Amino acid sequence: MARLTTHILDTAHGCPASGVDIRLFALADARVLRSSTVSNIDGRTEEPLLEGDALQTGTYELEFDIGDYFASRAEDLDDPAFLDTVVIRFSIKSDESYHVPLLVSPWSYSTYRGS
Repeated sequence: MARLTTHILDTAHGCPASGVDIRLFALADARVLRSSTVSNIDGRTEEPLLEGDALQTGTYELEFDIGDYFASRAEDLDDPAFLDTVVIRFSIKSDESYHVPLLVSPWSYSTYRGS
């Protein structure tokens, strides 16, 4: 079954990023919220963001509240934080599975299509 998943790795501390608010939007004629969740202790979501018939071909955006995450760690960071909400825009097909990891520090991030 096709599905969309994500996880977040805190590369500054070498650990999963737990407690990060995550939102998934579908983009078409309008921007529609499809899923909202929080990363668990492993930096993952408890359930796939989309799966089965809910996973439709199209363009999506994932939003990660990274600024709040690093602020909650009581880090001595820049004020205002360099990164606030990280947005990743990507396109998918309904018959494939996708994993979109986020590797993040207070000052940078990267992503890729995982398996």
